Amino acid sequence: MSRSHHRRKGYPFGSLVDFTTDADGHPIFLLSPLGMHSRNLHSDPRCTVVVQIPGWSGLANARATIFGDLYPLPPAQQEWARGFYVKRHQHGAAQQWGNFHFYRMDTICDIYFVGGFGTVAWIDVAEYVAATPDPVATNNVDQTLQGLNDRLGGELRAVLAGSNSQPIDDASFISIDSKGVDIRVRHGTQFHVQRLSFTTSDAVDSLPAAEAALRRILASPALALPSASPLL
Repeated sequence: MSRSHHRRKGYPFGSLVDFTTDADGHPIFLLSPLGMHSRNLHSDPRCTVVVQIPGWSGLANARATIFGDLYPLPPAQQEWARGFYVKRHQHGAAQQWGNFHFYRMDTICDIYFVGGFGTVAWIDVAEYVAATPDPVATNNVDQTLQGLNDRLGGELRAVLAGSNSQPIDDASFISIDSKGVDIRVRHGTQFHVQRLSFTTSDAVDSLPAAEAALRRILASPALALPSASPLL
């Protein structure tokens, strides 16, 4: 998260923070009033938040920058925000918050999406707020990905190794939605992230459905990775 520095007017100040979202996709943060980011926000609520998918790294990583105004939630809404936060950060259920407070990006001004090299777009905020995430990407997605790697990881690596000229040292599923999965592939010290798309007839909304769709893909006689820029 980046915002204007209260000590150096005009200079942004960036920091790493955990967050979740409410039902409308507005980011919610748990911040200490002693943190530099909190002090800066009280001076100027305007900030940007850069979001990327866990497990991805480098310039080929898809990411989004959200522009908006961040304010502390009133006492009556702190417990409401905590409910969203605990769903995303399971360790939060056993923590005592002390003097930490929840903040919400009440106003989202703009969203800038980078899908990797050569893919950029400004996202309409109204469309973002009205959108609903795929069930398979929100219902225990970490368990879904773990299940896919446990059940199909070996088969994925074997198929890729047999159908590509470059040796495959490792491959794993790192994200999923109703349209397909992203896999991270390692060739020696080089990493690539590639997309495997489900067929249009696949209705993928659960681990069993995803496993069935991926088994059909892996059974393809010529599954190969397209060329891609390495992750740095």
